[in-house]
Amino acid sequence: MAFACSVCAPLLGIAGARLSLLSDGTSRVTAATGPAATDLPALEARALAAGQPLVIASPAFYAGLVLPAEPGQPTRLLSLFDPRPRSPGMATTIAALAGEVLAQAAIAQQRRRIAAQARTIADYDALEEQRRSLFDRASATASIGIWQCNLADNSLSWTNGVYDLFEIARDTPITRETTMALYSESSRREMEAARAQAIATCSDFSLDCEIITTTGKRRWMRLTGAVESRDGVAHRIFGMKQDITEEKLLADRTRYLAEFDVMTGLANRGQFQARLAALDEGRKRIGTMLLVDLDGFKQVNDTYGHALGDECLKEAAIRLLESCGGADLVARIGGDEFAVLLDADMSPGDARILAGNIVEAMRRPVTRLDQTLHLGASVGVAHYRAGISAEDLFRQADTALYAAKAAGRDTSRTFAA
Repeated sequence: MAFACSVCAPLLGIAGARLSLLSDGTSRVTAATGPAATDLPALEARALAAGQPLVIASPAFYAGLVLPAEPGQPTRLLSLFDPRPRSPGMATTIAALAGEVLAQAAIAQQRRRIAAQARTIADYDALEEQRRSLFDRASATASIGIWQCNLADNSLSWTNGVYDLFEIARDTPITRETTMALYSESSRREMEAARAQAIATCSDFSLDCEIITTTGKRRWMRLTGAVESRDGVAHRIFGMKQDITEEKLLADRTRYLAEFDVMTGLANRGQFQARLAALDEGRKRIGTMLLVDLDGFKQVNDTYGHALGDECLKEAAIRLLESCGGADLVARIGGDEFAVLLDADMSPGDARILAGNIVEAMRRPVTRLDQTLHLGASVGVAHYRAGISAEDLFRQADTALYAAKAAGRDTSRTFAA
């Protein structure tokens, strides 16, 4: 296969120039015309074997220049031939000029290769920057940061997400001591215990911690950590910190709605029933149950409306809590019905005094929404005895409550077996 050299021949004024593609040292070129043209294969073979320019001045002019080859590509030879002879000096000059042209071409080729590599590197750097940017944006969206601690000197390394979580200026020098000061006391104890256990066993840990940011905001953070060890010895600990404040608040709100009465803030009937179930299962001890029913509440609702009735319920809840400071549970279990559970350590006499205090507290006038009302309360008391169920205890307290109402209301009665 032969290619005409469109640059060198016109430039050098040579009658014949061919770019020879040689394979296994064999020329496949039919070169310029002239009586010595048949000598070209041998001349080209000599140039290839020498690996350097071959110049012959007479009886005909020949210059063979080995071209720089690309890796993995066959060797190429530029053959310049002219049946007219040249003086040795002229032949050398022509060969030098041809070599310079080839050198310039090689330099240009190298420049193109370097430029292509530079573009590849730039594209890679741009891709890496894009990946880092995407990771940073994703981390910021999920409020996630990565951290690590070198256990040899306790030095810390954070990504931007952790700085933002604690509201610390990015790239600020940090130490473990200053970081630990931003944890709440209970979370600090839990975290230190989990971390120490993970380091001792070269294992992982995960827990939710409460922190106080540098601006005083309280946040909840999910902390995960993994220990990297060498020969069974902890070397580095690293993991993730994620802001879960909204998740925590939502969970707390959901739990509150499931366990507490929204209007009064007391435990609701669901929590009351769960406590009774724990009594039947032997997981909880109860000494006394008090059932409290407001007297005259229906008339308040019928006369003044539900808005004032709700205000009366809130006031009753406040007075009940004030009266039952030592109670195990104070709950609203119906419209105007409340229940109080007392610990088994409270004596029957103290329970009876507590019931009287509740009746006395409910007698005080209620002033709400520019209205002053007079309510009262009837209280039924039942003491737990071995062998009875929670349902039996509730039934006995209810029986005592109806006895108090039958006695004229605004009083208390205790169930007697």
